[in-house]
Amino acid sequence: MFRTGQFLILVLTALFPAVQASASESGQRLEIAGPVSAQIIRVIDGDTLLVAARPWPQQTMEVYVRLRGIDAPELKSSCASTRDAGKQAREALADLTRDQTEIQLSHISGDKYFGRVLADISFGDGRNPAQEMLLAGYVVPYEGGRKAMGCASSVW
Repeated sequence: MFRTGQFLILVLTALFPAVQASASESGQRLEIAGPVSAQIIRVIDGDTLLVAARPWPQQTMEVYVRLRGIDAPELKSSCASTRDAGKQAREALADLTRDQTEIQLSHISGDKYFGRVLADISFGDGRNPAQEMLLAGYVVPYEGGRKAMGCASSVW
């Protein structure tokens, strides 16, 4: 059974075969340039949103989107300080997105675990919530790979 993220990539790949061919020929991960319009349904945590994306006319799909380039503290961490920082990050992202009726997803690809997509997000006024979260200190830069684990290694 397909997950929403897998389905989105499959459908977009079928609609845009040039993207599929160029990605497979180069051996790179598939990426859809976008933009894809979406509405925020809810904030999941400090680096993930659930959105209603509209990749083509009269079609809407719900998909979890991780904000590219950042990592937020985990809400389910074994460390109380990390959990608290995660709650603050989630609230900060909720505040940033509260009045945003329309967002744009771009540079869309499968996430590391492919239960969601990874994308750059921009508001109608051009602001990037990932950059704002970074500047405010709620998240750290992240480009994939392993994360530090345990309370002693926590940056929060």
